[in-house]
Order: sequence, then C-alpha cells, then structure tokens
Amino acid sequence: MYKKVLLAYDGSIEGRRALREGAKLAQLCGAEVFLLAIVETASSVAALEVGVMISMDEQFETYKAILAEGAERLEAMGFSPTARLGMGAPGPEIAGVAEEIGANLVVVGHRPSGPLARWLFGSVGTYLVKHLRCSVLVAQTEISDDQFAKLMVTAGLV
Repeated sequence: MYKKVLLAYDGSIEGRRALREGAKLAQLCGAEVFLLAIVETASSVAALEVGVMISMDEQFETYKAILAEGAERLEAMGFSPTARLGMGAPGPEIAGVAEEIGANLVVVGHRPSGPLARWLFGSVGTYLVKHLRCSVLVAQTEISDDQFAKLMVTAGLV
C-alpha cells in the first residue's frame, strides 16, 4: 500500500508519537522511510513560541540534533532512514519534500493550539491535506511507547 513514508519530526511529544505510528505503518507495509526536520526561517515564529529571539544558527544546531535523535529512534526499529533538514515554513517544506520523493504517506504530529495561533499560522495538517496528492496522517495517539508495543503484539502485528 505505502511504499514511501515521509515522517515530519520536531522532537516534541506529539512528534515522537507521529514518528512511532508512521514507522509502525511503514514496517507493516515494507515501506522506505524518509525523516524530515524543519528549521522555521520566520524569526517571529521562533520568538513567539519560546518567548525570546533565537538565532538561526542556534535553531539550525537544535534541529540537527532533533533530526539525529529521530534517525536513532528509527534505526532502533530496524530502518535505514533517509534524513533531511529543511528550512522554511513547515507546510510548504513538507509538501515540497513529499512531492520530490514521491511519498505515498506523510505523517505529522498534532499539537493543539489556540484560535489566535491557528489564525496567525494556520494548521500544517490542513495545509498538507489541501496541497498534497498523497495520504496524510495526523497522529495523535496518546499512549506510551510501551502500551503501543503491547497493542501491536496483541494484534499480531509484530
């Protein structure tokens, strides 16, 4: 079904859930896995989220570490992921990489945000659904890795 899965990863709890769920789907389908972390170039976004201005160099180094951590998680699951660090607005960047690699599935995490943030920045998931020609999974399973593993064993999927 899915042959190429793009996992957008930001190191957050929601991102880890999405990585886990996307990776499990990729395992079930025997799919190739691509990992993408994105440094947002809009300094106002970084300033609003953290409360202080962060230099682009600091953001770049932070996201290189996040990308490496995500790749390690995938390697522990038996994957040899292709990892990439992107720069720009998350929606268009994810969509561009998905098109470039011919992804069949894009997986992102869901991070609840208030109405003002949604109005100012929009939803990445909504953007992707409107702009991609492949499936999009917005993962939001709220169980631990251990609980998820037990469910997979119980279902006979591992």
